[in-house]
Amino acid sequence: MPGENLSRDEAQERAALLSVDGYEVSLDLRSAVGDQDTGQAAEGAPRTFRSVTTIRFRSAEPGATSFADLIAPSVTALSLNGKDLDPGEVFDGTRILLEDLAADNELVVDAQCAYSRTGEGMHRFVDPEDGEVYLYTQYEPADSRRVFVNFEQPDLKAPFRFEVRAPEGWTVWSNGVGELTDGVWKFAETKPISTYITAFAAGPYHYVTDSYSRTFDDGTTLEIPLGAMCRKGLAPYFDSDDVFLVTKQGLDFFHEHFDYPYPFGKYDQAFVPEYNLGAMENPGLVTFREEFIFRGKVTQASYEGRANVILHEMAHMWFGDLVTMEWWDDLWLKESFADFMGAFSLVGATRFKDGWITFANRRKAWAYRADQLPSTHPITADIRDLQDAKLNFDGITYAKGASVLKQLVAYVGQDAFLEGARRYFKRNAYGNTRLGDLLSVLEETSGRDLATWARAWLQTAGVNSLTPQVILSAEGRITELAVLQEAAESHPELRPHRVAVGLYRRTPDGAVERYARAELDVEGPRTVVAELVGAEAPELVLVNDDDLTYCKIRFDEGSLATLRERLGEITDPLARALCWSALWNLTRDALMPARDFIGLVLRFAGRESDIGVLQMLHAWADSALTFYAAPGWRAEGERLLAEGALKELRLAEPGSQHQLTWARFFARVASGSADLQLLGGLLEGTAKIDGLVVDQELRWAFLEPLAAHGVADESRLAAELARDDTASGKRHQVRCLAARPSAAVKAQAWAAVVESDALSNALVEATIAGFDQPSRRELLAPYAAKYFDAIERVWADRSIQIAMDVVKGLFPSLQDSQETLDATDAWLAAHENAAPALRRLVLEARDDLARALRGQACDVAAAG
Repeated sequence: MPGENLSRDEAQERAALLSVDGYEVSLDLRSAVGDQDTGQAAEGAPRTFRSVTTIRFRSAEPGATSFADLIAPSVTALSLNGKDLDPGEVFDGTRILLEDLAADNELVVDAQCAYSRTGEGMHRFVDPEDGEVYLYTQYEPADSRRVFVNFEQPDLKAPFRFEVRAPEGWTVWSNGVGELTDGVWKFAETKPISTYITAFAAGPYHYVTDSYSRTFDDGTTLEIPLGAMCRKGLAPYFDSDDVFLVTKQGLDFFHEHFDYPYPFGKYDQAFVPEYNLGAMENPGLVTFREEFIFRGKVTQASYEGRANVILHEMAHMWFGDLVTMEWWDDLWLKESFADFMGAFSLVGATRFKDGWITFANRRKAWAYRADQLPSTHPITADIRDLQDAKLNFDGITYAKGASVLKQLVAYVGQDAFLEGARRYFKRNAYGNTRLGDLLSVLEETSGRDLATWARAWLQTAGVNSLTPQVILSAEGRITELAVLQEAAESHPELRPHRVAVGLYRRTPDGAVERYARAELDVEGPRTVVAELVGAEAPELVLVNDDDLTYCKIRFDEGSLATLRERLGEITDPLARALCWSALWNLTRDALMPARDFIGLVLRFAGRESDIGVLQMLHAWADSALTFYAAPGWRAEGERLLAEGALKELRLAEPGSQHQLTWARFFARVASGSADLQLLGGLLEGTAKIDGLVVDQELRWAFLEPLAAHGVADESRLAAELARDDTASGKRHQVRCLAARPSAAVKAQAWAAVVESDALSNALVEATIAGFDQPSRRELLAPYAAKYFDAIERVWADRSIQIAMDVVKGLFPSLQDSQETLDATDAWLAAHENAAPALRRLVLEARDDLARALRGQACDVAAAG
């Protein structure tokens, strides 16, 4: 990573100096198959491909000096304005020095670029199932320079012309429509776009086509060719019809609301292996992780999640691709909008009408955690360089930003918000923007001054807590109801909130339902809800009913008592989800003992109708036991969770998604010999639960706990891989192998990830997941000190993606003691000059550990 970073100051200087007229890029990918051509690289060097690029650009100051970006093993030839330059003198491995620029310039670079095994740049994957090779690119924020020379920053947009030579029988895709002519794939010139959203996919992909058509009010018709692809091995599972259905519904929705036709021609969607992200919005060639193709039975929550990602990436075609932030400071201008629009269009255009419940329960949980870390930042962040940018694809930029946009829609009105978006697109098409460009059009359309709102919501960090304060008369009516607003000392901003306050009580049939509601603006530390004075006494007061704002919900004592007894009787699924989320926040904040939260899950989760909420409850209960429960109670908690999960598994409707969800949770918490014996029986067919089909994915889910508890050995896992000899099967096997309870196994896994770079990104991820088993904390104890000795070297030597995976994934969080906290503090004190992005990751992990210790103290106190 040294030398690869780019600072904001450097980018601003270069943008002031240069403007780019266009790129012509020619790649030769025939080296992707067969033995590496030893004429290209010395033995032991990375496998490479030829990349020839011509950039035409202008300089505002003739005679000035600048640089182009390229990360490559070597440059064969290089010329600037017809003059050959010595690569050894002007290329340092990451940058090409450009001196004595003319007003109009032409740079030609012939380079050998390296294929990647880390998911960055041109990723090369060999399918173990059939030996086929698949390529795809992933660039955000700055890895297109690993494939061709360029000016790698979002505000130097340009049109691109690509051509590719590929192995015989392959198909190649890029942003524009491609055509094979005389053995060369040539692609239509793109619109002016940023380097990080250019893209390629190449190989023997299984490819399915469809088309989209829409006639607009002016009589014009837009035709968009649609395509979807995956590896051949996944073709039998590829439900492309559903992918195309959601795609067409999304295109209709965004055309109707944005009044700006999709501007990038075709719309291909590639589901690719070993992908680091969920998806990426490359115009004309959106890439997704192939896990969105389901090899086994999954719940509706999985289909909803995939649909949400499809729509999120589609929203980027306008927010991010058509109009792009000037620098990564304003990353929210694309990610927050796409996150909001994903849920907005999911509910408005598809069969997934409960998308806002998922948003409230899952996405906002991510935001609440991120906003309480020491690394929290305003939505409009201070991004000093590319390493900062890489880490800022976080819960603040995505989920908090989307939550704040939902609040903004409530504040200015949906019509004004959408009209502002339409003007924003038309004024800034193919350009770059900052915060003020968006706020100015929203002020026009809403008539509101948004400067104060922006300062409070976009330019300050932290999350507020809203608590109801209820005073009742002797007759049982509300004499006063207020909302109290609090903020953390570290981030004391009290924000304006548009909220709904709901009053709930039991009906004669025992259900808990809302009987009164008021919507108001909450400002300052205390706001009176005058509209509800005189209402009958509630059993539950729900602040932020309908989830209009972004806040942590608290409860008065009476409401909390109601939830402890009647949470499962709340009939409205969104209200119920908000209550669960609030209870989880109380647990994380050490205001509710972990055993109490687990008790609520055991008592009420079996009555949860929303499958996505149920899956989240399982994840939270698992985290409560692993991190927040008193160590002395963990064994009892494990037993209770396993018993409760098995009970609900047996009670669930045969063949239902609830049954599948409880089966997976039972496998996650199983630890006793009887539980493990049952899992083994289900695998072998000697045990049966009516309606439960143990498909291949569920088999691996059952095998992991068996491996972690020493029941499934290496030969058993090898036999399962023989049964499922696929890329997915290999990832599962690697995870299970690393999970085995042996000191030798842990040493081998540690060495494979930390001391070697032989594993691909997907297998690094799988190894870390298997290594970190809560059931064998004692085996991981020796690695706490080794972690702190290794991370600075890992950060320096490995790609940033792998380094992030190692630093986050191997932090000794399961060694949850004051000694580990002290060791973390000692490393931070001794490494004040370490890379800021590395320190940020360690600080975040330290905060999670400190929070866990506070939660454990709360749980100990509850036990008396």
